[in-house]
Amino acid sequence: MKKFFLLFVIPVLLHAQIPPGYYNSAAGLKGNNLKIALYNIIKNHTVISYSGLWTAFQKTDKKSNGKVWDIYSYKPVGAQPYEYTFVTNQCGSYNSESDCYNREHTWPQSWFNSTPGPDSDLFHIYPSDGYVNNVRSNFPYGKVTSASYTSQNGSKLGPCVSAGYNQTVFEPIDEFKGDIARSYFYMTTRYYSEDASWGTSDATNKATILSWQLNLLLQWHHQDPVSAKEIARNDSIYYKNQANRKPFIDHPEYADSIWAFTTDIQELKADSRNYFSVFPNPSESNFVLLNHSCSTLHIHYTLKQMNGALVKEEQLNIEEFLKLETEGLAQGLYVLTVSSELGTANLKQIRN
Repeated sequence: MKKFFLLFVIPVLLHAQIPPGYYNSAAGLKGNNLKIALYNIIKNHTVISYSGLWTAFQKTDKKSNGKVWDIYSYKPVGAQPYEYTFVTNQCGSYNSESDCYNREHTWPQSWFNSTPGPDSDLFHIYPSDGYVNNVRSNFPYGKVTSASYTSQNGSKLGPCVSAGYNQTVFEPIDEFKGDIARSYFYMTTRYYSEDASWGTSDATNKATILSWQLNLLLQWHHQDPVSAKEIARNDSIYYKNQANRKPFIDHPEYADSIWAFTTDIQELKADSRNYFSVFPNPSESNFVLLNHSCSTLHIHYTLKQMNGALVKEEQLNIEEFLKLETEGLAQGLYVLTVSSELGTANLKQIRN
């Protein structure tokens, strides 16, 4: 008698497939020590060719319908303005949006002088509409209110309204802000100490991200958390292409651990969101209160212990930042309450 075996295939939603022990050497570290540990983990990756990006995209950036996942045309809600077919719609020349897709270096090539390695590093290169890519050019990323150009998915070019910078910037849609932020965190970490031939820009000094850009990217990192798309892309690049990973997808908390930036803001008024932050947190000597609005604000702040005891209170005008001396304070958790015409925010602080 023939024997028949019935195989049941049970679909399982897989999370990030981090190799066992991959981040062991980074455990318990913070600040620059953590950044160096991560650099040592992800350096010496397998470098694919620049032309090999076209083939890699077919694995790393394919939508469920088989079309190209273009960061400058994709809309998370509603009908897509247009879609691209791999290979068939590869640029090529273009005259307008929707002509073809090409390779967008989120960290522009001119900033690192087209150095081999970063010029084909998939962790910061994505498929994008060729025309919109050209419009973005090598402008930094930032917040735009009065756009001189808006793509069909809502990406914008215009003057920056992010704190600390007032020149032209490019703003992607919210769906990809965290993706781009984590790409920048990867680049500044992966090429740490390997940037001798790199140039500078309004957002970077070699592989170091300037403070105004870093503050914005950290906001985007928290506002747009890691998505299933990023997790799948991270795994694909690791297992099928470069044999290294993007740490800030596997461990989003690493960004705060390295750059000591708090986003533990509890908004009491909707439009106060992200106007204030404090760093470093925890601190040994003093905190710096950052004003992320685009104007000077008159504020009232109080610093209290968790039992409600008042430590300090003051009213003053704040432009970009305010340094708060905390020498002499006991170790513990404190609450800084900041009030302005924008609203009120409570920020938790830790004194080492």
